[in-house]
Amino acid sequence: MNQQLLARTFVELADNLVADFDLIDFLRLLTDRCVGLLDVSAAGVLLADRDGELRVMAASDEEVRLLELFQLQNDDGPCLDCFRTGAPVIVTDLAAETARWPRFAVQAGLSGFGAVQALPMRLRDEVVGALNLFRASPGPFDPAAAPLAQALADVATISLLQQRSAHRNTVLNEQLQSALNSRVLIEQAKGKLAERQGIDMERAFTALRSYARSHNRRLSDVARAFIDNSEPLPGLVP
Repeated sequence: MNQQLLARTFVELADNLVADFDLIDFLRLLTDRCVGLLDVSAAGVLLADRDGELRVMAASDEEVRLLELFQLQNDDGPCLDCFRTGAPVIVTDLAAETARWPRFAVQAGLSGFGAVQALPMRLRDEVVGALNLFRASPGPFDPAAAPLAQALADVATISLLQQRSAHRNTVLNEQLQSALNSRVLIEQAKGKLAERQGIDMERAFTALRSYARSHNRRLSDVARAFIDNSEPLPGLVP
């Protein structure tokens, strides 16, 4: 394991634990670092909205984002079971689980994934979502990496709940709803930029994110400005 990347990851995650941090960018950082640190091919994050319904909030690539959406739309899959039970769900061979998740298991194979490890994002008895780690090939996950994966999920959970003690009934819901609204803007901007520049959705997201970071701006604000064409964005828009 890359110890320097591990140390930098926790520093980066801790740097985001502030009152006005960008939740979408934070969760994308989490999924990217999971792929970089753990023996997994892709990662996704599902979070519950104010009504308790799970939403796809981040994914390390477009393929896993679509698979997570498929899981939610069909109410069928290990990540849903993880959220509902608050316990990890580890599946070493998804192809052998068609009886358990008939739609998801087949779609996962078509999407290029053979194994999944779903970890609860939980603080004591409260479960706010799930961190989902996918491998292309079936087989066991590294048992030594499991505590680190759960630690990353725990850090993300703490960041979501850090202000809740002051406003127990409203802060998390407001923050998650704001993030959901931002997610819609970002998806729209991704599509518009991809079409305009003739690139795929993943490259479009990377361009938006890089611009936001290099200009010290929130990703959602850049997305809104691009969609509305309300200001020049040199370097992003020719």
